Amino acid sequence: MHMVYPWWRLAVGLVVVVLIGVAALGIGSVNVPPLTTTKILVDQIPFVEVEGDWPNGWNSIIWNIRFPRVVLAGLVGACLAIAGAAYQGLFRNPLAEPGLIGVSSGAALGATVVLVTSVPFYVFGYSLLPIAAFAGGIVTVAVAYTVSRQSNGVPLLTLILAGVAIASLATAVSSLLMIRSDPDVRPLLSWLLGGGLISSQWDDIYLLLPYLVVGALILLGYSRILNTFQVNEEEAKQLGVNVEKTKIVLVVVATLITAASVSVAGIVGFVGLIAPHAVRLIWGQDNRFLLPMAMLAGAGFMIAADLIGRTIANPSELPVGVVTSFCGAPFFLYLLRQRRVVL
Repeated sequence: MHMVYPWWRLAVGLVVVVLIGVAALGIGSVNVPPLTTTKILVDQIPFVEVEGDWPNGWNSIIWNIRFPRVVLAGLVGACLAIAGAAYQGLFRNPLAEPGLIGVSSGAALGATVVLVTSVPFYVFGYSLLPIAAFAGGIVTVAVAYTVSRQSNGVPLLTLILAGVAIASLATAVSSLLMIRSDPDVRPLLSWLLGGGLISSQWDDIYLLLPYLVVGALILLGYSRILNTFQVNEEEAKQLGVNVEKTKIVLVVVATLITAASVSVAGIVGFVGLIAPHAVRLIWGQDNRFLLPMAMLAGAGFMIAADLIGRTIANPSELPVGVVTSFCGAPFFLYLLRQRRVVL
């Protein structure tokens, strides 16, 4: 029976993300009403003028300061969520997440090497940060996968334990490089905890967006094939799927998306766990719908987490990675306690 694609659910999800974004734009040290926030955004559209009596400074606050940060938070959340969903589908377990299998820490190590050394940021106009982060991420996931692989597959518990060990080593090396490069390590440490959003710029959006668009299109193109992995790899082979090629493509693309997000935002944990799992609990396992909906859920969650981080300790800010960890760690323990996943 042909499945009617639930476009209306995606539309509702998109509307919810937009509403969360508008709320985040208006809340801060200077609170701007939602209607005024919307008018300021509409006023930025070419050839459209909106008359308003708001203070002149509000335009700069909304458009130049908060808007890039909210957009970048949404993009990072979407990246981590779709990468997490891809890992979960590939390893057939909803606990597989970029942070838990070491990808994020490895990517952070690669980016840290560029940040604290004399390696140029740009070569031929291209930023080396995502490339270095990708190299670090792909090495860590390859090592974790190789160490945990057995003749009958890859047990997730072994994969997670290997990922945690490798992530700890990568984080230790990153911290050592930071301390040796600068006695005042606080700015770099904040970035490592997801504080990259604090200094968000339009250039960060331009850097991350191509990786998300291309990577998401590739993963969405593999969504039907990913559905065949839900039982076991042998069934996928019987359906004519080139399993090893599919694994390589999915791991490389998901790792690249994660690495790009880490290069602009730092390590943000548990987004790739919470968003796909929440969507899966509500709407099922079909990756054709799960992947795009997870992106929206991840974007909304990340925007909300960043809003909490920059307002809960005002005038100071909490790195968004701290907020997501406060939410994600109990959720992870809850999943284990309820035994809803099989390790």
